[in-house]
Amino acid sequence: MVGIEHAWQRIFVALDTTDVGRAVELAHGLKGSVGGVKLGKEFFTANGPEGVHRVTECGMPLFLDLKYHDIPNTVAGAIRAALSLNPFLVNVHAGGGRRMMQAAASAADEAEPGTRPGVIGVTVLTSMAREDLVEVGIDEEPLEHVLRLGRLAKSSGLDGVVCSAKEVVALRGSVGRDFLLVVPGIRPQWASADDQRRVVTPKDAVDLGADYLVIGRPITGHSDPVEAARLIAEELA
Repeated sequence: MVGIEHAWQRIFVALDTTDVGRAVELAHGLKGSVGGVKLGKEFFTANGPEGVHRVTECGMPLFLDLKYHDIPNTVAGAIRAALSLNPFLVNVHAGGGRRMMQAAASAADEAEPGTRPGVIGVTVLTSMAREDLVEVGIDEEPLEHVLRLGRLAKSSGLDGVVCSAKEVVALRGSVGRDFLLVVPGIRPQWASADDQRRVVTPKDAVDLGADYLVIGRPITGHSDPVEAARLIAEELA
């Protein structure tokens, strides 16, 4: 993992679109204003690896957000296949269990020297609340479940987890400092919460101990995405 020298390097902009041209335009325009790009299922399903290559030609770090969750052998194969995209971060669902996460970490270790991506585990989606967990048979508060999965991810060899900023402090106490915490659901005070339910501002998230912030619509939906990124970086700094 590279060090963070400037506040804007903490920001991964979520390019949640099927329009590869728009994604390329945003990536090139935002280079130097954000730390990297996040490409997820929506973009990947529409455009595949070729679309990813077109976006990352700008040279920004890639968070490949495909949330792998399958049997260990399949997830390991998916991680190996993703290595050709040279991602900075890839993720799996921590709910897939220890053996699956161990397989993912081992597959990432097969990367060429200096190119190994960080493998992070998704704990509880920021769109989910207590009642959502109960509906799927998890009778725990979101924080309790996040801590359980965070400890499991670390002991399974992962490099960090995805969590809500509201869980960062408790996670730090549980898994320590040398463990990446990547936080979505970030909304500046001037932006709409949209469909996220456990949200905080960028500055609050970093003050609490987040390493990287995933920010989408407040930047990509702004009339001037570069200006929106600049305002967020100023807030962080």
